[in-house]
Amino acid sequence: MRVMIWGGDGYLGWPTAMYLARAGHEVVAVDSYLKRDLVCATGAEPLVPVPPLAERARLFRAAGDAEIRVEITDLREPEAAHRLLREYQPEAVVHYAEQPSAPYSMRGEDEARLTLLNNLGVTFNLIQAVLHHAPDCAIVKLGTMGEYGTPNIAIEEGWLTVTHEGRSETFLYPRQASSLYHTTKILDTDLLWFYVRSAGLRVTDLMQGPVYGFDAGVSDDARLLTAFHYDELFGTVLNRFLVQALAGHPLTVYGRGEQRRGYLDLRDTLACVSLALAHPPPRGEMRIYNQFTEIFSVNELAARVISAARTLRMEATVAHEPNPRFEAEEHFYEVRHRALLELGLQPHLLTEEVLVGMLERLRPHAARVRPELFRPRVRWGRPRS
Repeated sequence: MRVMIWGGDGYLGWPTAMYLARAGHEVVAVDSYLKRDLVCATGAEPLVPVPPLAERARLFRAAGDAEIRVEITDLREPEAAHRLLREYQPEAVVHYAEQPSAPYSMRGEDEARLTLLNNLGVTFNLIQAVLHHAPDCAIVKLGTMGEYGTPNIAIEEGWLTVTHEGRSETFLYPRQASSLYHTTKILDTDLLWFYVRSAGLRVTDLMQGPVYGFDAGVSDDARLLTAFHYDELFGTVLNRFLVQALAGHPLTVYGRGEQRRGYLDLRDTLACVSLALAHPPPRGEMRIYNQFTEIFSVNELAARVISAARTLRMEATVAHEPNPRFEAEEHFYEVRHRALLELGLQPHLLTEEVLVGMLERLRPHAARVRPELFRPRVRWGRPRS
């Protein structure tokens, strides 16, 4: 397929580009470098330096792998979106091109405005460009399990059938996010669903849980590793715990640590996107998949990292901190997630062997760890119990 990846420079975007190119797809990686700019502005550099996107593509090609074409352009500009779809005529677009951080979206008014305008604006530009230039193009959009929040009933796979006064209707499952970033993802889903109904778009919306991992299993060249963040803005909790263990720093657990979420290995993200591309919906249909493999509390993650660290003779402990986030500390969490398994996903589970392997892969970069990045700098709302 001719696949365009919007946000092709990111933590997920770059491994996806390599994975799909190696699988034989014709890949165009598109990015505006917005996240690089935000990382530079906030001092939240990744653990390992990341070459520019064009250099990464050159290194990938030189290693004997397939070509990845690169476009650096501002996807917030409508004409940029129209040009890309007009020139490349992709059969599918994987849409990662959004400001990806909940804490960043809550830093202040300027950060909130950037998140709202970027995330909704880029999604709208993609929709319009597809409608005008490639109406059969399938959109695979990265959503987030954070859209659902933590309701006191089971979370269905995207949809909920309601019976009221003897009549039934199926609706998008109710969403109630705990950050502005997650709220923009809800609005994305609503926007896409409107254009699926009204204009016949073909959309798969992947409600993804937090991703962990450093190595996507695509290349052994350290220069081709993805941008691995461990700070509070752009890192995820398990990645932060791994780096804290590596640095001999206590694992920072927010609040009581009973918050439960669905997690998945970086390699499973790539497999899920590939499955979504291989099974596109017909025009006028929107498929929603809950994309994670295992559910853990934060305390459970910390305990697993401590056990793996001690296997490598690393001392690791836990330090509880007041929760800086607007979220329930303890809550019911039951989620349906069968669709991707039924399509053929074979999960990589979070075993001690996997954790030890990640720590060993991170170890050569221990001297680059900046412990000051472990501290939460953004606080919003009040914890809910």
